[in-house]
Amino acid sequence: MKPAQIETFFATLQAAHPHPQTELEYASVFELLAAVLLSAQATDAGVNKATRRLFVVANTPQKILD
Repeated sequence: MKPAQIETFFATLQAAHPHPQTELEYASVFELLAAVLLSAQATDAGVNKATRRLFVVANTPQKILD
């Protein structure tokens, strides 16, 4: 897509649904990114089940590396 098309696409989405909600549970942008990546392979409910335990011990890139 060209930049102008991308802007139009996102403007259309925002107009249609200005305050989207997710069922994913997260407390930071990093947690949201991790949950979204996991949700490509599982349901939101399944991701929430896993991330409730994961994010307690590894909710930042450094903690995951550690």
